[in-house]
Amino acid sequence: MSVEAMTLRDGPRSKRGLILTAAIERFGEVGFEHTKWASIADEVGIGQTALYHYFESKAHCLLTIMRLELAQSLERFTTAIEGIDDPVEALSAAITSALEATPRDALQRRILQSHMDLLATPRQSEKEEAERQTSRALVNSIEEAWSLLIAKGMGAGAFADADARLMARFVLGLVVSVWRWYRPDGDMTLDQLNRHVRDATLRIVRA
Repeated sequence: MSVEAMTLRDGPRSKRGLILTAAIERFGEVGFEHTKWASIADEVGIGQTALYHYFESKAHCLLTIMRLELAQSLERFTTAIEGIDDPVEALSAAITSALEATPRDALQRRILQSHMDLLATPRQSEKEEAERQTSRALVNSIEEAWSLLIAKGMGAGAFADADARLMARFVLGLVVSVWRWYRPDGDMTLDQLNRHVRDATLRIVRA
């Protein structure tokens, strides 16, 4: 579910979507560690104590952003390959979909990739732990979905015979690494990056 969809679901008086939007911008631009939780409240126009009605901590907000992005990633993949039988075309479509982004999308994906280590360690907070567990399950689902696509390509003879899960991790590692360094005002557009990543990915699975 996107931040926009969450806002609509929560109703016009809810500040949840606005808080998430402000947090994405702050965390993505200056970093999670350097963002003061009170600054989010100021940007949204609420008191700091009101933040705790929606998120019990800055880390809870961060983990929610990560979970939302992972869910969107799985949805993008599923939508991109729907109805495409050719595994090469399906993989190309999945990569193209993964690298389409607005500037705010890019920030959200940068946040996710910069804090994946948070998913490795249990949280003491019940709400934070729930988001962590859901995020870990989504990571597994994403890897499984890409693995099945690559295995299909292997079965069809389009990709080299190998460990499909390992190949999926290689491919995903290449795709998501873009968000660590890509900037909308940088030297390369996402369309240019898409061509390079798609070509590199096909070399990996065909090797």
